[in-house]
Amino acid sequence: MADVGCAGILVADTFCGPMKEVPREGELLALEAMPSRAGGCAANVAIDLARQGVAAEVTGCVGRDASAAVIVQELDDAGVGSSRLIRTAELPTSKTVILLVEGQDRRYLHMFGANAAFTAAHIPRDWLATLKVFYLGGLFLMPRFRPEEFMDVLALCRAHGVATVVDVVIPGEQDCRRAIQPLLPLIDCFLPNGDEARLLTGLDRPEDQARALAAGGAGLAVVTCAGAGAIAARADECWRVGAYPMPVVDPSGAGDAFDAGVIAGLLRGWDLPATLRYAAALGASAVRAVGTTAGVFTAAEAESFVAEHDLALERVR
Repeated sequence: MADVGCAGILVADTFCGPMKEVPREGELLALEAMPSRAGGCAANVAIDLARQGVAAEVTGCVGRDASAAVIVQELDDAGVGSSRLIRTAELPTSKTVILLVEGQDRRYLHMFGANAAFTAAHIPRDWLATLKVFYLGGLFLMPRFRPEEFMDVLALCRAHGVATVVDVVIPGEQDCRRAIQPLLPLIDCFLPNGDEARLLTGLDRPEDQARALAAGGAGLAVVTCAGAGAIAARADECWRVGAYPMPVVDPSGAGDAFDAGVIAGLLRGWDLPATLRYAAALGASAVRAVGTTAGVFTAAEAESFVAEHDLALERVR
């Protein structure tokens, strides 16, 4: 039986590179490998949790195609439960091609696919009641996943003592402030990045964003700021955590690895500073290898890394 259920975006990722530069018009660039791997918030967090020794299962929509097989195989190989995936004939599995160019940020070619079919109704209610933590990744990106319907999922989790962890993906400059407000009091841990938090609060400083989201009802609001670390706030405290320096091969999946670290800390009953250190370590480790999960520390590796490396961490007044 799983301790954590992960729902939301599922993607078959194909990674091209690292390369020194994008090919010129008409040029053929030979690469040593172009691996295809499971990706998307739900798969990434579940695989990262499995590396921490946490039993996890995934639900979300995939097509009936070879790309779905890529996702299922990697979930199975990681020891993540995949029996609750929904296979739809309506749409193909979502795919992303990621171009990795040395010294530059990633470039993406994306096909949304079956993620467009996922709704809150697809989440099994009897399954929710058996979990310790429920995670949703990709709120606001999935067009049929209605926030008002998601409230029922969150309320059921609250009734059964299941901790809720939610991450968002906001397309463009979409204003989601009105949609998030009724959800926050039912979310135990909310994990937007700084750009998303700006759209959700109208505020620019991460400290102000995190405090506003906590004041809006989130049990814990953590605003991630990539290489600048993160700000975590709840009703009675606010912390600023730095980022561990790590040579970057591919930053894909670092935010999801951070989320997995927060969930691991919740499950283990750690205080907030210990949880943030661990989450920062997992997030940093994700950039070490090509792919969203390939470089992520195991629990033993993360614990050793945290013990051996200092990290800026301070309480914000």
